[in-house]
Amino acid sequence: MPNVPFLDLKAQQQRIAADLRRRLDAVLAHCQFVLGPEVAELEEALAAFCGAQHCVAVSSGTDALQIALMAEGIGRGDAIFLPAFTYTATAEVPLVLGARPVFVDVDPGTFQIDPAHLEARIAGVKQAGRLRPRALIGVDLFGQPANWPALSAIAAREGLFLLDDCAQSFGAALHGARLGRQADATAVSFFPSKPLGAYGDGGALFTESPARAALYRSLRTHGEGATRYEVLRAGMNARLDSLQAAVLLAKLTVFEGELYRREQIARYYDSELGDAVVIPARVPDSVSAWAIYSILLPDRSTRAHVQEALRHHDVPTAIYYPKPLHHQPAYRDHHDGTPLPVSEGLAERILALPIHPDLSEDQAKYVCAQVLEALA
Repeated sequence: MPNVPFLDLKAQQQRIAADLRRRLDAVLAHCQFVLGPEVAELEEALAAFCGAQHCVAVSSGTDALQIALMAEGIGRGDAIFLPAFTYTATAEVPLVLGARPVFVDVDPGTFQIDPAHLEARIAGVKQAGRLRPRALIGVDLFGQPANWPALSAIAAREGLFLLDDCAQSFGAALHGARLGRQADATAVSFFPSKPLGAYGDGGALFTESPARAALYRSLRTHGEGATRYEVLRAGMNARLDSLQAAVLLAKLTVFEGELYRREQIARYYDSELGDAVVIPARVPDSVSAWAIYSILLPDRSTRAHVQEALRHHDVPTAIYYPKPLHHQPAYRDHHDGTPLPVSEGLAERILALPIHPDLSEDQAKYVCAQVLEALA
């Protein structure tokens, strides 16, 4: 019976051990532990990878989102449109800044924000007249890109700041272009479980605007100006540690191969499970980073049965997400009561299977065999 880890950072570490040790030793030698030379090197490498003009490394994906909205002056009375089916950070940041998250339903196949429902939500906010439509956050959920052509057109027509929450999907591509320059700004997370993950928190912002990039650099360091003690604005302590940059530089050398391996595993799951469960729909003309591979089961009780059967056979699973955001206690009082049936239904049926570049063929076969046995 194969041992099947949900995520295997130890195996990855063994593959990059020599380069990782060299990188970490260099930081220990120069002792510039915050915003050291590795951070600037990483920013250049990340921008080159996705074709963006500017990259600003920060302390987490959540801080990246917050800096991007702070730079636009987002605050009280502003409506921020975002999907209801995503991680809490996407909605948390607008509330922290005093703005109001407006939850939008998602596509039932790709789980990405639904442009048609988005337009209806924008129209509703404008008609109510209590909030100013200010920004749209599209989320590249589970590794797949959102519908950026449609979102860009809506944002341009409505005068909205367009932010790409690419926390889970660095390395994905749409219409032949890597994610990182489809929106006014793109926020990425390097949490350890992400396709490109650090050994702690980390994140980055990408933008084509030199003015925004300069403002992001100021905001990540307490709003400083040309010198450390020239304070131009209220900012944050959101600098990236040099050790995390060193880890990411080492991992970046094998990242392309890991993305390829994730795609192979996703295709294998498709072929073995496609007749028994609902497998992930693909966004047309796209490449996924496959941060998460989630199947849909008929209902909550079936999911509970399958999850328990897999647990009994040492196959780990996860539920992303057991509740849509508008049902979470932190956000219920900020939701206007609009039904979001797709997000609510997904939360009842979704189940994530192990997917990572060090998952072996035998392990993948075992996962599929146990899913099929549980459904027999």
